[in-house]
Amino acid sequence: MRKPFLLWIFVLPGLLLYGIVFLYPTFSGLLYSFTDWDGISATFHYVGAGNYATVLKSILFRKALLNNVKFMIVVALAQTGLALVLALLLVKKTRVRVFLRTLFFFPAILSNVSVGLIWSFVYDPSIGLIQAVVNRIGLGHSALNWIGNEHYAIYAVAAVQIWAHTGQMAIVFIAGLGGIPAELHEAAVIDGGSRWTVFRKVTWPLLAPSAAIVLAYTTIQSFKAFDLIFTMTDGGPNYATEILTTYIYHLAFSSYHFGEASAASVLFLSLVALITFLQFKALGAGRTSY
Repeated sequence: MRKPFLLWIFVLPGLLLYGIVFLYPTFSGLLYSFTDWDGISATFHYVGAGNYATVLKSILFRKALLNNVKFMIVVALAQTGLALVLALLLVKKTRVRVFLRTLFFFPAILSNVSVGLIWSFVYDPSIGLIQAVVNRIGLGHSALNWIGNEHYAIYAVAAVQIWAHTGQMAIVFIAGLGGIPAELHEAAVIDGGSRWTVFRKVTWPLLAPSAAIVLAYTTIQSFKAFDLIFTMTDGGPNYATEILTTYIYHLAFSSYHFGEASAASVLFLSLVALITFLQFKALGAGRTSY
């Protein structure tokens, strides 16, 4: 670039916006995690690592972490598997192609808040669609309050999260399938490989980078599923759907323990980064060759 000054003119607005929106809040949060600030007062005191010790000893934090891990495992595994199956069906001219597109890509035009509100009505034990279907087939006596029962609520919300984002993940797999040379599949078929063998020996190894991306993304999404859970259950009943994001929100804006909430946020960010790193290492992302 002969005129680096012009380059900086175009890059600087983006850098400033990134610094204001992302870097400043991140480093401010790290700073506040070592203070006793309540989020309102003009003054605060440094308390060292006391907030981290308090958060790690909190029973509610450990419950939120456990709920988050359960939510993440269910969502990441189910969504990745379902997205892969959906992609394999959509790249072929099947009769259910249009139906599947409508079913799984419709949520893409809705916000998570809208999806949460819709499914709150669907799950409603009195006027919800599920209750109506159960009553219709004569099983009304066995109907469940899906998001009001602490044993089922986390899985009921996870099901909504899976449905809402599977279509987006299928697009990643469709792109990965499009990058596999047709000659490899043809050669495997000529060698006598069955459909399952071709998938296992050719398709899946070459889709590993796509699977790594989908797993990493679904993991991050499941940890960030604040708006959906906040809309549907607000962490209840009896903290059964309280995950780390709702725990941090309640700690900061309901209890006014902003310092502890910042410490929990730092722990939350570190955990997501560690899990994402381990996923990429385990799946060997980026080692595709053909």
